[in-house]
Amino acid sequence: MSESLSALLYLVAAICFIMALRGLSSPETARGGNIFGIVGMVIAILTTLASPEVVSYWLIVIGIVIGGAVGAYIARQIQMTALPQLVAAFHSLVGLAAVCVAAAAFAAPEAYGIGIRGAIHPASLVEMAIGLTIGAITFTGSIVAFAKLQGLVSGRPLTFAGQHPINLALGILLIALIVLFVMTESSGLFLLLVLLSLAFGFLLIVPIGGADMPVVISMLNSYSGWAACGIGFTLSNSLLIITGALVGSSGAILSYIMCKGMNRSIINVILGGFGTEGGAAPAGAGAGDRLVKSGSAEDAAFILKNAGSVIIVPGYGMAVAQAQHALREMADILKKDGVKVSYAIHPVAGRMPGHMNVLLAEANVPYDEVFELDEINRDFASTDVAFVIGANDVTNPAAKTDPTSPIYGMPILDVERAKTVLFVKRSMASGYAGVENELFYRDNTMMLFGDAKKMCEEIVKALE
Repeated sequence: MSESLSALLYLVAAICFIMALRGLSSPETARGGNIFGIVGMVIAILTTLASPEVVSYWLIVIGIVIGGAVGAYIARQIQMTALPQLVAAFHSLVGLAAVCVAAAAFAAPEAYGIGIRGAIHPASLVEMAIGLTIGAITFTGSIVAFAKLQGLVSGRPLTFAGQHPINLALGILLIALIVLFVMTESSGLFLLLVLLSLAFGFLLIVPIGGADMPVVISMLNSYSGWAACGIGFTLSNSLLIITGALVGSSGAILSYIMCKGMNRSIINVILGGFGTEGGAAPAGAGAGDRLVKSGSAEDAAFILKNAGSVIIVPGYGMAVAQAQHALREMADILKKDGVKVSYAIHPVAGRMPGHMNVLLAEANVPYDEVFELDEINRDFASTDVAFVIGANDVTNPAAKTDPTSPIYGMPILDVERAKTVLFVKRSMASGYAGVENELFYRDNTMMLFGDAKKMCEEIVKALE
């Protein structure tokens, strides 16, 4: 394939990726966005395989077969609740790929056309070092995020004295090492750069708590994009540079939007201090002798049927129970009885951006009934019933009232302003952030203890 034709096809693939991002910006166009992404990737792969620089097709075929088989198996087996940790794991692989490509290019620069060992082009050394550093940070950071989301380690923030100065000093040291490496092309500095970058990625994510994990996933997505961009420069692949820059910039923009929606600082995300300033401790001293009102599915059905308007607030508990289909069935019955039904989505509901939107779309919930926090929050005061199913931290009034809380300052869904709050939850346990929810003890709250799917199914039977 000629170089000009290859460049043209890469351009077409890049346009497809841009259209994919545009499509994925809205639930209504997400399917079309996925199709654009698939078409772009097929074009990119076939164009690369047709390159005269390919010297071993059998290794490529083996890689495609193994990777494709693993990917297909995971795609068929993965549950919606495990998507966040799956995304984190995939991010780690992108970071590891960047490290491996940088190591290969440093060991055999002549194979990449960037010079010879001991005389690598300075620009290539810069690209290699930056891609290596970002890739290593992404790798260990994503591993920590995966471990927290999978429950292998505690989701609570792990902080220590001098955390921020250490991170800052390590960041400055990494920049200095990159400069020295470019100047000396030292193998020892290369190895030190790898080790310190791996440590930096670990230290960045460890102090971040569970309530902030959706923003972390978004930020790691950005890091993986820039790591891929670095790989593109090392491989002199224009499409990989474009694609990496698209992923990196879109992930950064999404992280900024989410931080703004949570009243947080994007700088704290980057520096690994997200939501941990001031040594804040989890709020709530325990339930003590406080009482809660609990009800049955029949009680909930009676309240819902006599309501004029209902706002449903889904959370991670709905995902765990796979209750979205039963929930939609319940909403359909209410709408037939003349009840106005809406869905309120918090920016960080679930464990990754858009988690709840995907679940509701899977259950064919109409897009025009789903609203973001800033669109619907004012409506809770005039709503008869707020039906909270599996959400916790995103409805916790402590975010507005308790300055010592890790979630203080985060905008929440004002469900407590509804006339009645029906709260579906397995137990009185705190949310992923480890913060007790004061909403459980409010006079207008009725707890519906049990599995979210089973509770919705029992409510549907009672309504019928």
